[in-house]
Amino acid sequence: MNNIVPMRTVEPLRPRDYSPQQLDLIRRTVAKDCDRDEFDLFMEVCRRVGLDPFRKQIYAIVYNKDKPDKRKMSIVTGIDGFRGVAARNKDYRPDDAEPEIVFDKDRIDLATNPLGIVKATVRAFKFGPDGQWYPSVGVAYWDEFAPIVEKWAESDKGKWSPTGAFELPYNSNWRRMGRIMLPKCAEAQALRKGWPEDLSGIYAPEEMERMAVDVTASAAVDKFEQDKRLALVHAKDSIPILWAAGEPIDPVPVGKFGDRASEFLGKAESSVQIEAWERTNAAGLREFWALHKGDALGLKKKIEARKAVLVAE
Repeated sequence: MNNIVPMRTVEPLRPRDYSPQQLDLIRRTVAKDCDRDEFDLFMEVCRRVGLDPFRKQIYAIVYNKDKPDKRKMSIVTGIDGFRGVAARNKDYRPDDAEPEIVFDKDRIDLATNPLGIVKATVRAFKFGPDGQWYPSVGVAYWDEFAPIVEKWAESDKGKWSPTGAFELPYNSNWRRMGRIMLPKCAEAQALRKGWPEDLSGIYAPEEMERMAVDVTASAAVDKFEQDKRLALVHAKDSIPILWAAGEPIDPVPVGKFGDRASEFLGKAESSVQIEAWERTNAAGLREFWALHKGDALGLKKKIEARKAVLVAE
């Protein structure tokens, strides 16, 4: 392994010059939730790492947009983007071994950890000035990254409260592909550790799912209570929906809900965004199912198809 010689060092990436029209388009789409400073930071990171927001190689997620004291922006790119950035330095080599995954049969829980995964370890190799390859190791623990949510239940009096039971979202890739999702988090850590000048402050979508859950879990219940009140005020045959954090509740007529939801899916930029929207609007989606089961089933298929496309990009 130590006899491998890297390719020649290439010149640093030249920053891409976006026109004012292009910057305006990015500001209204990929970075639509950013304020002025966040947008400037996002664009500087795009230029620095050489990833193109127009190709959805990189995008910004803003949490707690309506809470200035908790507001946080995260810059996200897929794991292939991480690898590409590291490879451009010509001092990167991926590990030729599978990720190391630790299992514990005592931790198997069909609701929160179907395979009993404890942690995953991934190595990337960086070529040093002494001509040797050195491992950059990333470790990710299931309990720290899996988007486990607490179940909430409605009492006979219509009050929602936590039950003390936890689960992974039913359609989550973490439930179906835990051996793929957790190593991505570990690999992202390994690459950030090995190439911090290029990847510091950038996260993989899989790393952010837990944060999205933490932000929206209790807020979803508050929004549900508010949705019910607004539904009574605005229209008898409407479904209250929150399209994006920080926006007002939108009472959508039942007959137009399918089209509006399809429009939202078409504009969604990541599967994480769609899953957060599903969790936040769980009550409204259940109501749509109760009123129009056939249309709701069609919408469910569209949601899964759109998430599959975004995951594959």
